[in-house]
Amino acid sequence: MIPICLITGFLGTGKTTLLKRIVEQNRNRKWIYLVNEFSALDVDGAIVSEENPDVISIPGGSIFCKCLVTEFIGQMTKIHEQHPDAEGVVIEASGMADPRVIADMLKETGLGAHFELNNIVSIVEPRSFLRLIHTLPNIIHQVEAADLVLLNKSDLFSEDQLMETELAVRNIKAEAQLKRCVKGEAAFPIFGNSGSHDSLHGEYAKCRDPRYSAFALQLPAAVDPENFVSIIKADEDSVYRVKGYIQTKEGPAYFDYSAAGFTLTPCKARNHYGLAWICKGEDTGRIEQLVKQII
Repeated sequence: MIPICLITGFLGTGKTTLLKRIVEQNRNRKWIYLVNEFSALDVDGAIVSEENPDVISIPGGSIFCKCLVTEFIGQMTKIHEQHPDAEGVVIEASGMADPRVIADMLKETGLGAHFELNNIVSIVEPRSFLRLIHTLPNIIHQVEAADLVLLNKSDLFSEDQLMETELAVRNIKAEAQLKRCVKGEAAFPIFGNSGSHDSLHGEYAKCRDPRYSAFALQLPAAVDPENFVSIIKADEDSVYRVKGYIQTKEGPAYFDYSAAGFTLTPCKARNHYGLAWICKGEDTGRIEQLVKQII
């Protein structure tokens, strides 16, 4: 049986940073990495593949929605058939995923004969968690399914905010292991959970959830990142996540916005530049038009 570690967490909580750390610290392991990107623009898969070539990307929605479940099952089947010596599979689910469905999926498809769901890790950060917990049910479901909850970016928040977040997590799942961390730096066994996940049950998500939507735009020329920041700040409650590579006057950079804040990090030159935007469903079209006007 090939063990599975599933990493979940809302947009911008630090899933990809955690996954990069796992890859860097386990280069000698025969592990396969599967990265699911909600946007059609594969940003996270490209980041992780720089660290390890054994990365499978599934962009364009959630692997636990009806649209992508067939592709997910196909990729898992290929892993079983083409990598019989694999020692484990680490899956980064999209930020919108409801992970409760995975246990039933493995049973229903027969994949459970080859894969064992060993560990579910959920990453939270105080600002998005406390702000959206009452409006986006999947944030709650991610904690409900978790064996381990990582309270990430703990250096950016006050002790009161951290304690409030921990209390909210405990109210959802009191028995989950809970660790504070910064930039995903937390010591835990990736495939070290011995508990059962048979009690997990969920429904496949619809292909189009009216609560959120995504668009991606290629950027053919240099742009001013402050223009994007201005759009985000004017509609902060409607913009959940923006990420990707842009060309600025100073050179190429990685643009990253989430509820926890904004960063612009210089990077190596890319063949293609573009940004993925994930927004509140009813506002997505309007925001997309605003972005198109400045590029």
